[in-house]
Amino acid sequence: MTPEFLARLTAARDAKRPVALLTRLPDGAQLLYPDDDVPAALAAEAQAALAADAARNAALGEESWFIQPQNPPLRLIVVGAVHIAQALVPMAATLGFAVTVVDPRRAFATEERLGQSVAISGDWPDEAMTALAPDTRTAVVTLTHDPKLDDPALEVVLRSPAFYIGCLGSRRTHAKRLDRLGEAGLTEAEMARIHAPVGLDIGAVTAPEIAVSIMAQIVAARRGPKVPKS
Repeated sequence: MTPEFLARLTAARDAKRPVALLTRLPDGAQLLYPDDDVPAALAAEAQAALAADAARNAALGEESWFIQPQNPPLRLIVVGAVHIAQALVPMAATLGFAVTVVDPRRAFATEERLGQSVAISGDWPDEAMTALAPDTRTAVVTLTHDPKLDDPALEVVLRSPAFYIGCLGSRRTHAKRLDRLGEAGLTEAEMARIHAPVGLDIGAVTAPEIAVSIMAQIVAARRGPKVPKS
């Protein structure tokens, strides 16, 4: 790998941009997808490797390529250190997500309640969300049921490339939420990204069951099948 190529790869990592390192075998020639111009068949293999988050070999005519996805870390940002968050955090961590819980209410956002596998931010949600800068590998869930906390976070995250945004609350609650967000300047297209009521409709009642439904919807959104909006 040349110093110039390494600098390009490092820049993509620093920017938290998903890229794939393509190495031709056996001569070692390298390309960076999607930055470099590559044949359509090789681009499709690179995109599949990024989606699966797993390296693979690919044949392109008489050429053999080794594809290494260079994805940013998976992240879950949860607004609200509530009972559902207590169940959701360990599930997400087990599935490989780095979890951050945002809640300025210090009595709720504690390591004793949430465990050691989570980062905790006591900043106001919009400030925390701006600092955390959700990217294409980030899922965000708001759980406080308090517009003073959830709405500021949503005003930031709905303008980000986060791959999943879910909000706790009934359809009636969500309709009121959309009215407030619209008044705050969010567009219809931006607000349509919200999964609400959050989670797959599996008849969940308890906090752990709701956490399961949320995590299932996040996995479905990440892996690509059509995800119902509940």
